[in-house]
Amino acid sequence: MERMMFRNFSKLHRNMAPVGIAVVVAAFLMAFATNACVKQKTNSSSKPPAEKEEIAVKNAAAAGEKSILPSSLAGSWYPENRQVLEAEIEGYFAKVDLKPLDNVLALILPHAGYRYSGQTAAWGVRQLAGKRFSRVIVMGPTHRHAMHDLASLPGVTHYSTPLGEVPLDVEFMENLKKSRFFNTLDQVHESEHSVQIEIPLLQKALGDFKLVPIVVGQIEPETAQKMARELRKLMDKDTLVVVSSDFTHYGSRFGYTPFHDDEKEKIEKLDMRAGDLIIAGDLAGFANFLKETGATICGRCPIMILLAMLPESAKARLLRYDTSGSMTGDYKNSVSYASFAFTGKWENGESAKEEDASEEILSSKDKKQLLKLARRTLEHYLAHQEVPSPKELGVEITDSMKTVMGVFVTLKTQGRLRGCIGEIMPSRPLYQAVQAQAVNAGVRDRRFPPVKSGDTKDIKFEISALTPPKTLESWEDIMVGKHGVVLKKDGRQSVFLPQVAPEQGWDRDTMLNHLAQKAGLPADAWRKGASFDVFEAIVFHESGE
Repeated sequence: MERMMFRNFSKLHRNMAPVGIAVVVAAFLMAFATNACVKQKTNSSSKPPAEKEEIAVKNAAAAGEKSILPSSLAGSWYPENRQVLEAEIEGYFAKVDLKPLDNVLALILPHAGYRYSGQTAAWGVRQLAGKRFSRVIVMGPTHRHAMHDLASLPGVTHYSTPLGEVPLDVEFMENLKKSRFFNTLDQVHESEHSVQIEIPLLQKALGDFKLVPIVVGQIEPETAQKMARELRKLMDKDTLVVVSSDFTHYGSRFGYTPFHDDEKEKIEKLDMRAGDLIIAGDLAGFANFLKETGATICGRCPIMILLAMLPESAKARLLRYDTSGSMTGDYKNSVSYASFAFTGKWENGESAKEEDASEEILSSKDKKQLLKLARRTLEHYLAHQEVPSPKELGVEITDSMKTVMGVFVTLKTQGRLRGCIGEIMPSRPLYQAVQAQAVNAGVRDRRFPPVKSGDTKDIKFEISALTPPKTLESWEDIMVGKHGVVLKKDGRQSVFLPQVAPEQGWDRDTMLNHLAQKAGLPADAWRKGASFDVFEAIVFHESGE
């Protein structure tokens, strides 16, 4: 099972199938494309059209309601019967003959089914014997979703396994989501085994603790350092960090065959090179090793975050190493498993400060380039029916333009709306989202006929780069002109950008009336039983508006 899932994952992480990645991203983001602007009224009695909004639905963790994510692994990756599972884990623990280390602050554990990697994982988890942690952060890689420069936290309050429920540290997660690198994409967590597989082991070893499950997307070392900085702000001495990762996935099943003889020895040699760099805490060296070898270490990204997080005084030790090849006798297709322990002490961090859209992520030059990119992308698409690369359009992409953000692209003709489509949830680099939504606003906004090639000279482009949405406890906290608003009720939802209400001259109640009507609800339906997510926007447009 682990092998089958790595086939897709290895393609994402090793850039072996860029077309496939584009398809995955496109399919994933279709759920987030939506209209958030108001079409120009033709008379005073016109109402905003009631349209179906397709926005990622969050659970109610931020609102304090109990919500549970049940294990998707019980009965396949490990036993679903509590007694049988406990006995299996106790059996693994009993075979560990190493004295527990002092001051353990982090572990790296494998994440295959227990019959393959449970014993190796036990060598790491057994180091926790007699220790207490109030919080355990488990970081694992995504195996099914493309998430560039982003990590996801679940929108629930508890995880459950056959051993019982584990409460999540919701306050910690909400603080972490103040950073643009962390957000909630619930579908990522529902079947991601890399995090879920570690929980019963931790339950058995530690008993009570609060969990912070983090599924990490595809990131570069620079982003790993930024994510590590955000995590360090929230750390304390009672926190344990667990990174979930298998090591080399060798063989044709995984698309990785750098050698064709002496597989057992060469696989181990490759894994030990990676292990030595991890023990040395050498983030740059580990990243260079991955680039040089193409090594199929599925948890490479959370490992990089951990290496960037560790205090300078931390010490690392390899506890156990094994391979599926040693169990099956087949090294033609083999997965490697390792447990590492890190000792030392986390320094108490400071609460993460919420990022404000007013803190300009984008320079004036960035904004001009993004507007140029939007215009030239739509013009090229209308002429050639394909989305070009920024290089083809003569647009230079800066690091800021690679920031993962939601975005809306708005088209106007003589001040009147001509098209407006975007994506609220941040899941790809801003410049890619701008290109996609420029095309969508031009030819896929069902409220308007598609833009023709000759029309673009009369169209002005506006871009709204969005901060991640946050759930409010009450509509009374909505700030007109600052907040974009997503209203959800009875399976219906609708959205307005922050600038819509001021442009229309609406106060908060009037805006919410129109937002409810846009969702196909009565005008006053927002007053009871509705939920609200808000976001902020950096809005910029072409001159002449």
